Parts: sequence; C-alpha cells; structure tokens
Amino acid sequence: MITDFQTILSSPRAAYAEGLSFFNGAGMLNDALTKLANDLRRHDINYAVIGAIALNQHGFQRFTTDIDVLMTPEALERFRNTLIALGYRPALEGAKKKFRTAENVPIEIITSGEYPGDGLPKPVVFPDPSDFAITIDGVSTITLEKLIELKIASGISATDRLKDLADVQEMIKIKPLDEGFADALDPYVRDKFLELLTGVRSAKNMNEESSF
Repeated sequence: MITDFQTILSSPRAAYAEGLSFFNGAGMLNDALTKLANDLRRHDINYAVIGAIALNQHGFQRFTTDIDVLMTPEALERFRNTLIALGYRPALEGAKKKFRTAENVPIEIITSGEYPGDGLPKPVVFPDPSDFAITIDGVSTITLEKLIELKIASGISATDRLKDLADVQEMIKIKPLDEGFADALDPYVRDKFLELLTGVRSAKNMNEESSF
C-alpha cells in the first residue's frame, strides 16, 4: 500500500484510483483534510478551506492535489507554533505558508488581507475566515458567495488563472445560480458574474436546439 501522496500522483493508475476514492469521500487527500480540520479545531485555530477543496464542499466535483486554507496571520502563527512537528512540516526549508502532512499532502495557507489573482490591491480581498465560513461535513468552508467572488477576482486579474472563471461557470450550472446571486457579490466582480451566467445560458440553449 502506497503511503506517500506524491508517489501516488506520479503513477497514472494510482492517481486515477485516488481520484475515484476522493470523489467517494475517501482516499488520502480526504483523510488529510479530515485530520487537518480536527487538528485545527482541537487547537482552536480559525480557518476556512478555499480553492478546489471548497468547490468540492459546495458540490462541484473537481480533483485537486493540495489543500488550500484561509487563515488570519495570527492563526497562521498559531499553526506554526502548535502543529509543526505534530504531523505537519514546512514544504521546503524556510517555507512560511506551504506545508506537508506526514503523508506528503501539500497544504497552502493564504492569509487574510492578501489579494486574489495577481496579488495587487483591489476591492476584493481574502477575508477573515470567521466572517465568511460555514461548516460542511465537519470542515469549515468559505461561503459560496465569497468563494465565487474570490475566484472571479482572481480570474479577471491574472491571465494564468482563467480556470477560476471556468470554475465559476461550473458552479452556476450545478447550483444553479441566477441574477439574484449577483446582488451578494462585490460590484468589482458583479458584471463578470453576469457575463459568465449569460455564457452558460447561451451554451445551454444552443445544446438544446441542436438536440432536435
């Protein structure tokens, strides 16, 4: 049995099996997520998962190879002081926000106050997780509204983050979301959300017409 996550990812067959397990709520990545959530709760460290893990928490099944976590700078410091050497370690010597579990699952921590996408100042900012988190299956998860807001801000400001806009369109399809959802978003991303919504609807109409 392979116990190193990076070794699994290096094998197409093993990675496929891990992906199937992941979507069934099992597998090494889900085990790492559960352990991390329990450890953070036990040590009273506020957090919220973001990124692809949060997409899965909200119903969009997309495989990922790491766990992205939002914390305040103070919570990050508490994580370093209490959990390093207790099943977690820096990913590289001197790494401040990138860690690995004992099974070599990557954990990346983003701190409140950072800007999504290109990292430059903008109206949308990574918030304090305690203000925008809900618990889903025992895991503190960024709210859907804030997740979509962050992904759009990332996708429109960084040319190498277009997949964030594709993620939003998938969430629009799955939920489904409509114009009313835009009211909960920051004006900085609202027009882009409506544009993505129009694109989803146009593609759906074209597919329905071609089926006749």
